[in-house]
Amino acid sequence: MAYVTLIDPETLAAHLDDPAWVVVDCRFSLTDPTYGRRAYVQAHIPGAVYAHLEEDLSGPVVPGKTGRHPLPDPKALAATFSRLGIEAHLQVVAYDDAGGAMAAARLWWLLRWLGHDAVAVLDGGWSRWVREGRPVRSGSEAREPRSFKPQVRSEYVVTSEEVARVRTDPAWRLLDVRAPARFRGEEEPIDPVAGHIPGALNAPFAENLTVDGRFRSPQELGARFEALLGPVPPERVVCYCGSGVTAAHTLLAMSYAGFQGARLYAGSWSEWITDPARPIER
Repeated sequence: MAYVTLIDPETLAAHLDDPAWVVVDCRFSLTDPTYGRRAYVQAHIPGAVYAHLEEDLSGPVVPGKTGRHPLPDPKALAATFSRLGIEAHLQVVAYDDAGGAMAAARLWWLLRWLGHDAVAVLDGGWSRWVREGRPVRSGSEAREPRSFKPQVRSEYVVTSEEVARVRTDPAWRLLDVRAPARFRGEEEPIDPVAGHIPGALNAPFAENLTVDGRFRSPQELGARFEALLGPVPPERVVCYCGSGVTAAHTLLAMSYAGFQGARLYAGSWSEWITDPARPIER
């Protein structure tokens, strides 16, 4: 069977030597871009390869036009996946040490965007793996390159123009998954402008998790999203964050709870504010 949302450490541990499984370490820190690779070299899940958020899982930043982590060109991303040893019919497992938010869920979403459904995030991530006393390995590892063939699902993404059209439409829901203080514009530690897109509802991604960093149950998440969405179907839900990374966490949580089809505003807040003509709210 394919794992398409979450996977537990016990199941992953049973497949560490399975050549049909690919494990990807996605640890990253916005305040220290070299942290993730250093942590990976120090210790990682045996057999895991490393994917860097900014070097591997994002495209070039264009000042004044894109957000902080634009989507990669599909051909370039397919080449990255090939280098990591990913191709059709292989099971991919992504993990990080931030509950899946930085940046395992990003890899999960990118693979699905390019047509690869057999990808899951390790529930509880690196912290749970270590806490349970499971094996680790130091150094860097590589897999034999494969040939990843992208099949882009353009419906997964919305543009800033589309967000502008739907943000106040009651038939749609625009969810801002950043922390409440950032949503309200009371603080902005990363981007030069504070606030949110008018019409958005605040749905902090951190509330997808329990206190120990695992995802809440599908039932708990389902109740959360039912309250947020009301009668709006998932296909008319758009998620955004600061740069399109943690929004993928909520898209993963929605899928885990059975709410399929929600979309990503990949440019997110950091792209929205590049155009001073776009409205903001505090």
